[in-house]
Amino acid sequence: MGSLLRVDMACLTVKKEPVPAGWAKYAGRALTDAIIFAEVPPKADPLGPANKLVLAPGLFGGTPAPNGGRLSIGAKSPLTGGIKESNVGGQFAHSAAKAGLAAIIIEGRPADPKALYALDIDAQGNGMLNRVDDLAGLGNYETAEKLHAMKGDDKLVTVTNGPAGEMLMKAAGIAVSDPHGYPNRFAGRGGLGAVMGSKGLKAITIPLGIESLPHADKEAFTAAVRKFANALKEHPVSGQGLPTYGTNVLANIINEAGGYPTRNFSEGRFEGVEKISGETMREITLERGGNVKHGCHTGCVIQCSRYYVHPDGSYWTKGSEYESVWALGADCGIDDMDGIAELDRKCGDLGLDTIEMGNVIAVYMESGKAEFGDVQGALAALEECAKGTETGRILGDGAEATGMAFGVERIPVVKHQAMPAYDPRPIQGIGVTYATSTQGADHTAGYSITANVLGVGGTVDPLKPLGQAELSKNLQIATAMLDSFGLCIFVAFPVLDIPAAFEAIYEMATAHTGDPWDADALMKLGRETIAFERLFNESAGFTAADDRLPAWMLTEKLPPHNSVFTVTDAELDSVHDFVAETAAEMGISKP
Repeated sequence: MGSLLRVDMACLTVKKEPVPAGWAKYAGRALTDAIIFAEVPPKADPLGPANKLVLAPGLFGGTPAPNGGRLSIGAKSPLTGGIKESNVGGQFAHSAAKAGLAAIIIEGRPADPKALYALDIDAQGNGMLNRVDDLAGLGNYETAEKLHAMKGDDKLVTVTNGPAGEMLMKAAGIAVSDPHGYPNRFAGRGGLGAVMGSKGLKAITIPLGIESLPHADKEAFTAAVRKFANALKEHPVSGQGLPTYGTNVLANIINEAGGYPTRNFSEGRFEGVEKISGETMREITLERGGNVKHGCHTGCVIQCSRYYVHPDGSYWTKGSEYESVWALGADCGIDDMDGIAELDRKCGDLGLDTIEMGNVIAVYMESGKAEFGDVQGALAALEECAKGTETGRILGDGAEATGMAFGVERIPVVKHQAMPAYDPRPIQGIGVTYATSTQGADHTAGYSITANVLGVGGTVDPLKPLGQAELSKNLQIATAMLDSFGLCIFVAFPVLDIPAAFEAIYEMATAHTGDPWDADALMKLGRETIAFERLFNESAGFTAADDRLPAWMLTEKLPPHNSVFTVTDAELDSVHDFVAETAAEMGISKP
């Protein structure tokens, strides 16, 4: 068990603490939730001193567990007003775990509102705050470059906050460096960059770290790792589709299903999808000599990441993920892959969530302030954010703020957070997840695309309400567990279809920690994680009325299926029927 590193930005002190015994089995999302639940008042101002920013590697951080290097970043969200966990790849989780840290807690804020700091952590997990006022206003790429130069270390791992976070924009996220040092992995959702900005924190640095953590039973751990890796390679999605075409392999699939939101969720198919598909991205990247297959962190077996390059072969941006390509592409009526890459790079450098900002620009276009399909108009909107103009600050606060400011009725948000790249009307299960997730509209919270579209883990008719609530509930519990272990969401494909993959997770956990883990313990962890989140949100003022899709999705038919969302309120309310019993078993009540 690692230590907690508590960083008080008011007193400018950094100290280590033991992890409380009651949290001994928590890591990743479960630990960020437990800390926020215990230490942040639910009614606190998300940008005030009482909120806290927590970074926690999963249980498999610092180990060779395949795809086990994800990082959870938690806080009370300035966008949703509820608890938030934003999940990200990159090298930080492994490095923090190897340095002996279970979590880093950033609290308070500096007395000088203009002061800017970097938290520098050494290989033993000790931290020091240093003034970095000269980094003010710099984008994530230049910030990372300067940090490397200041430290003289090309293996430095960085966590950085862009100008949007410094300006406290609610669509701001946090950038984490990948294995090559690029700050292109993004904890985008929920405005956590604004929380980081409110703390006067520009960056966190830590050495890469070399030695993996010891295991209680190394031989058993190695055997379980091999078993898990084989399952990841065996499954056609994680072993073939994702490594070959990246996450954007889904573009043609979801478009064919009629659930690819186009021009601000007005249609379910995009006529230009082929030009922005994973297949086309691969062809362009190969032609230009780019990288079409690597992991976003050490130990990734799936390797769905890639680099999208300029025509001269130089690095441009990460190979834009499915969500980013859709948000900055089809949702805005744009079918220009290079244009999307430039928008993605701009969002990443400013520190703006591509999902939120794609929806922002689409809503902005629907208002008539720009034209659908206009790349330059979209770039101009992002430039307003960069300059911090009145319009830019509206756009930087998300799709709902943009729609309300410019008189748009069709605003695709739940709990004030914009929807990702699946329309709930022809894919009803994802609508249940959007509606009921503690996180706001979030596809990864309960990825029903598995059974609704891909036929993974069974089949549930995407156009009918039957079975969708139960599907989403089970997936939300399982996802909370995976997030707590630091496992990539894409391991869910083999886990749902190959029993050995699921077994390997608790076998790795047992062999690594020495504690007994089994299938029941995994699901118990998922339920407890969600219980923290639901109780916090209830205390923050959330009710059943917040677990709903926008009313227009119940009446506005979406072509080509001409479908509306038909899952009943009663079914939505049943998704978290386990929370009260779970909370009682945990001995917790509302904070």
